Amino acid sequence: MSHKSQATARIFAWPALIGLLGALGLFAALLGDGWWDGLSWLGLGIPAWLAMRGLLRR
Repeated sequence: MSHKSQATARIFAWPALIGLLGALGLFAALLGDGWWDGLSWLGLGIPAWLAMRGLLRR
């Protein structure tokens, strides 16, 4: 890996993970009840919490 590709990977790693968590939460919300509900709360709650934390720090 070159220096430029390492920097690009570092820039997009966290947003990609947050997007994946959101997609997982949405998918879990569609699948069913019970523990799927808990998984959807986590998958959608963690990105929301991270966004609010970032906004409130400023």
